[in-house]
Amino acid sequence: MKLRIILKAYGNDIINTASNQLRSTLLAHSCKISGVVALPIRIKRFCVLRSPHADKDSREHFEIRIFKRFIDAEINSKSIFDTLLKIETPAGVSCSLKLIN
Repeated sequence: MKLRIILKAYGNDIINTASNQLRSTLLAHSCKISGVVALPIRIKRFCVLRSPHADKDSREHFEIRIFKRFIDAEINSKSIFDTLLKIETPAGVSCSLKLIN
């Protein structure tokens, strides 16, 4: 059974620790892993007026960076899948599992 684990976070350090944690648990269960792949950073930029009534030339710019990583793993038993579902990732990291045919 092949799995794709997708991680998303707003911080680079947090996603690196989460991916290393998942990678080490998969290696401990002797799974076949095809590395941690970093996807391009998605940057969302927002432009906001500083004053709601006057001075349209005065604006503030904000941005949100979304970091993504994925790990492809080949799993032999379903008990490993259950342990992956129970792993606690650091706060701020979203983790999703997909089955690949």
